[in-house]
Amino acid sequence: MAGHSKWAQIKRQKAAADFKKGATFSKIAREIHVAVREGGPNPDANLRLRMALERAKREGMPNDTIERAIAKASGAGADAENYETVIYEGYGPGGVAVLAVALTDNRNRTASEVRHAFSRHNGTLGETGCVAWQFETVGQIVISADGVDADEVALLAIDAGATDVETENGEIIITTDPSELGDVTERLKEAGLTIQAAEIQRVPQASVDVDGSQAQATLKLLEALEDLDDVQAVYTNANFPAEVTGAA
Repeated sequence: MAGHSKWAQIKRQKAAADFKKGATFSKIAREIHVAVREGGPNPDANLRLRMALERAKREGMPNDTIERAIAKASGAGADAENYETVIYEGYGPGGVAVLAVALTDNRNRTASEVRHAFSRHNGTLGETGCVAWQFETVGQIVISADGVDADEVALLAIDAGATDVETENGEIIITTDPSELGDVTERLKEAGLTIQAAEIQRVPQASVDVDGSQAQATLKLLEALEDLDDVQAVYTNANFPAEVTGAA
């Protein structure tokens, strides 16, 4: 059974209260760009693009902005942007594991910004491979548990190909093999369910409890990393107490 990081839930709650549309749209546009470059502009044949477009719609990204991002990525020429995926690994306050996934066109700039965020918030940027082994790459779908029968959703999800279903803090968290994420998401949508999130995630195989000042310091580090323009996603094995989860 794959674990579920409470940091993901904290991010969703924070986004609902303090949604930075400009920064979010910029990150999504960059993901669309890379997806098109890697697999072409047809979402039916490009899972990464399909997931990026689904996220864009959920976040309220205007259609013309989405279309411009696809058109720009589909173009060629010397001015075309070239992003690469770089994963930064390190340790937060108290030694918790932290992964930051970036899409960057300048490794030196991004590495400098990530290193600064770690050092400023009592963390340490580590070497490649130092903590990645503690995380499993999976597909995750999140559905609100309000107004639905969680058991029925679980049966439907498993029948569609999900590997695990958990209900936690008002959310149904469905785990899939990364390659099955798109198909399972479509099956759930066809059944009339509203999808809150459907993304490739890196979840901790085991969690480390943090509390008090350590929890707050860890949250500040994670937020500082996520605020960087080049960073697309941040993961941790820190398990935050309920009062921190509810307050964030």
